[in-house]
Amino acid sequence: MELTMAAGTIATVPDITFRSDMTVELVKHAASDADVIWAARVSTKGEQSLADINADPQRSAGLINYLMRDRHGTPFEHSSMTFYVCAPIFVFREFMRHRTFSYNEESGRYRQLEPVFYVPGPDRKLVQTGKPGAYDFTPGTPAQHALVTETVQTACKQSYVAYLEMLEAGVAREVARTVLPVGLYSSMYATCNARALMNFLSLRIKHPEAAYPSFPQREIEMVAEQMEQLWAVLMPLTHAAFERSGRVCP
Repeated sequence: MELTMAAGTIATVPDITFRSDMTVELVKHAASDADVIWAARVSTKGEQSLADINADPQRSAGLINYLMRDRHGTPFEHSSMTFYVCAPIFVFREFMRHRTFSYNEESGRYRQLEPVFYVPGPDRKLVQTGKPGAYDFTPGTPAQHALVTETVQTACKQSYVAYLEMLEAGVAREVARTVLPVGLYSSMYATCNARALMNFLSLRIKHPEAAYPSFPQREIEMVAEQMEQLWAVLMPLTHAAFERSGRVCP
């Protein structure tokens, strides 16, 4: 793809990509149901709880359920999961409200940002009704979806052209990036323990069996759903207790 810069020069622009999905990968972890058990039993067994590090968690499922039910949360903190997340910048701005996570995000100061942008998919509900904090969303009309797609794509293309124009002129990356929208995809590592993840999931997934309703933005919910699927495999007893408790973080 070629474009004409303001100065009249011709530059080649990489193909601009539009996505409506999110990428979540479990990069590394030290997380199991057994971690909850030995951490909890130190309160009654002291150093002898170390013998439970390799214990069969199935035999102690009742302990995990008790801890979850009575909200003894700290034993769930003795685990670690690192996720790779690729999502639009506006998703990351919501993510970073969760200060119990550790984050490292790619930097537009040190690398040229790739032209990958978010555009809502055909199943994304577009029309918002209701009061703040309790919004309902309904599907948009075909005309609304067409308008959103065309408008987003046009704006993103124009912004990326402007970004390249400044880079071509020798403007620093950290300055040129100011024209890019929050729909640009970024990537980061997010590290958390099981307790922090349960808090995140309780707020960022709208679940019919949750004790307390939540109304997350759909795009961060798409990320949260994938994270929950990965975590449920690592800590099935803890995940089941979380669901049994009404998805309330201990």
